[in-house]
Amino acid sequence: MIHVLAADPTLADFGKDPLWITIIKAVMLFAFLMLGILFGVWFERKLISRMQNRYGPNRAGKFGLLQSVADGIKMGLKEDLFPRTVDKMLYLLAPVIMVVPAFLAFSIVPFAPMVNLFGVQTPLQLVDLPVAVLFMLAMGAVSVYGVVLAGWSSRSPYALLGGLRSAAQVVSYEIAMGLSFVAIFLFAGTLSTSEIVKAQEQTWFAVLLIPSFVVYVICMFGEAARIPFDLPEGEGELVGGFQTEYSSSLKFALIMMGEYLHTFTATGIAVTLFLGGWRAPFPISYFWEAANTGWWPVLWFLVKFILTFSFIIWVRASLPRVRYDQLMSLGWKVLIPVNLAWIMLVAAVRNVVVNDDNKMLGIGLGVIVVIAALAIWMRFDTVNQRRKEARKAQVEAEFEELSEEPTAGGFPVPPLDLPHYHGVQRKEIPSGTN
Repeated sequence: MIHVLAADPTLADFGKDPLWITIIKAVMLFAFLMLGILFGVWFERKLISRMQNRYGPNRAGKFGLLQSVADGIKMGLKEDLFPRTVDKMLYLLAPVIMVVPAFLAFSIVPFAPMVNLFGVQTPLQLVDLPVAVLFMLAMGAVSVYGVVLAGWSSRSPYALLGGLRSAAQVVSYEIAMGLSFVAIFLFAGTLSTSEIVKAQEQTWFAVLLIPSFVVYVICMFGEAARIPFDLPEGEGELVGGFQTEYSSSLKFALIMMGEYLHTFTATGIAVTLFLGGWRAPFPISYFWEAANTGWWPVLWFLVKFILTFSFIIWVRASLPRVRYDQLMSLGWKVLIPVNLAWIMLVAAVRNVVVNDDNKMLGIGLGVIVVIAALAIWMRFDTVNQRRKEARKAQVEAEFEELSEEPTAGGFPVPPLDLPHYHGVQRKEIPSGTN
């Protein structure tokens, strides 16, 4: 039996820290994110290079560890240019709006339970709220304003189109991401991140709620605009997307930092809501009672965080970029209907478990709801319908070509009664002629 419940923080444990402890935790979180960006960029470049049989960064510092520092110094010292037609205030404000919400969203992520920090017992989490997960979703929604304003303030049609398309992508996948959390709320009975981690003491939600976890992983790539969903910076006709008019200066560095911070936030939320948070994996927590006490949970959280981030890098090195229509169709016509059907099934099963009556009725109702939702989705899946129609039209066109030219699949061939030309020598061309 594991006796770690005494170390689990609750909502009542927050808001009691001295001001200087809160400042120290905020500085520690800021340092973790800034150092994480520096080493995260290096780690991503290094891991992808090894996957592609290359060395990656290996000049600046030992093993290239200072390459990200050199890139940051270079962008910070570059001349800060302003196009003549931009709205300067919004042009400067847009990168800040992209960065600040990412820092705030990470403040609800718990790194460990109650720890002794300079003689004060405090949860190793900056802040927790009764609606902490909704706060994280709100911060993701606010960052969309930075994307739109970056495109609009540039007064460029390419940047404006890129900003609108990027905002449509983020908003579309935020809906499916929010729905993937509903099943967690039903099982945990709370929206507090510290209490959601406590609810995963026996089983991680990634195992108990596999469909929600799979949907969140897909939405994580769409929300953070990572490959295969990096349409904001990969569209050829947009010349770089919403950041087209931002030169390689500090503003451009802030935009790149904001995108990386959103990736870190999505990774931290995945660890917190689905992978047990700071709790040790099953074999360790079963044989070692003190694994979930003190500062050891920080190690388990970092291991899960690094492994999840490595998975994101692995996907980037493995999958190609999708088309924009495929991106939107996946978000609106697949993820959202599947999420709604799964939520109905989870609600029915949860009601049966809590009330302990009419079990077969509840399970049967959930199965009927899922089958009906999948049938409706297949009926209105216009993407597959268009593909079937295009495939049918292609087959009919090929059949018509074969009927007109029955020889060699429609390609003209010489008649079979031509004379045999083997052995005929090539006629020489006199020199000096063209």
